[in-house]
Amino acid sequence: MKSNTISLDNQSSFDAHDEVTKLPFTLGDIKAVIPAECFQPNLGKSFFFFGRDVVTIAALYLLAYKLDSWLFFPIFWLMQGTMFWALFVVGHDCGHQSFSQHKWLNDLMGHICHTPILVPYHGWRISHRTHHKNHGHIDNDESWYPVSESQYQEMDWIQKIGRYYLFLFAYPVYLFQRSPNKTGSHFSPSSPLFKPSEKWDVITSTTLWIAMVGLLGFFTYQWGWMWLIKYYLGPYVVFIVWLDLVTFLHHTEPDVPWYREGEWTFLKGALSTVDRDYGFINHIHHDIGTHVVHHIFLNMPHYNLKKATAAVKPLLGEYYRKTSDPIWKSLWNSCISCHFVPDTGKRVYYTSYWQKDK
Repeated sequence: MKSNTISLDNQSSFDAHDEVTKLPFTLGDIKAVIPAECFQPNLGKSFFFFGRDVVTIAALYLLAYKLDSWLFFPIFWLMQGTMFWALFVVGHDCGHQSFSQHKWLNDLMGHICHTPILVPYHGWRISHRTHHKNHGHIDNDESWYPVSESQYQEMDWIQKIGRYYLFLFAYPVYLFQRSPNKTGSHFSPSSPLFKPSEKWDVITSTTLWIAMVGLLGFFTYQWGWMWLIKYYLGPYVVFIVWLDLVTFLHHTEPDVPWYREGEWTFLKGALSTVDRDYGFINHIHHDIGTHVVHHIFLNMPHYNLKKATAAVKPLLGEYYRKTSDPIWKSLWNSCISCHFVPDTGKRVYYTSYWQKDK
């Protein structure tokens, strides 16, 4: 399958280094070509995917318990961690209020999906909303945004190791201290992440998160540390890797532009992401690889994203980015090519010292 990602060697007029001030279409133009039903949550479908994930998770736990074999546990961790990730995506829909048309149900199901995998639902929901509202803005985006060259030079070796070599394990750290150059915890209602009106939402999710940690602690007390490793920590680590991997790949690519104030708009930022092909895993994790349309219309249910993407591709043309490269290859290319952006310029691209020295 041919990649549709715009190459660095043959950039379009959109990617030329002269500043672009206007796109050839509007948000309304894009919405007009998408079938209206794509925007409507289907409660039956939402519960079907939630139920499918929960049943699969339960079946894997039963199988692991019955076999109780170290020959199987690594396989179990990989499979169950992937299902934790799938369940997170359903909760992700809840956070975007696209699970149903009822906020109370979305928030209830969001807690049911996220609390067992140690995600503070409201804390994450609010910071993720900030990410979507400011995506592509170097200074205002919430997660996986680039650092400038001067910031990169000022980073100590511990920060560089964490950001560029251990980033697939970054999510738990992010929950407690956010991304580089930003402060605040997802668990504290006084964090700059949150408005005063969101205080009790944050307290609710934090309380449930603490209760889940307490439950895991109780089970560990009853059955030992080996139980925790075999049945929870193993899958949890795989889940974290999936979450960081997918998020990194959707927002980190050498030919994706980043904007500073004066050039950034919501639509430009929304288009600064990449659709990815995860192969047979696509359906398991609810086609989260269809990320461009998700950023344009964040409240669209995941099961409608493929249909909407097919509808908008002719209109977006070269502004739509997708690559069918193997995930390992995309990960490697982004890791070695995307270290920082220039200190100046309203529209900039990732580079690295290897490229800079050429």
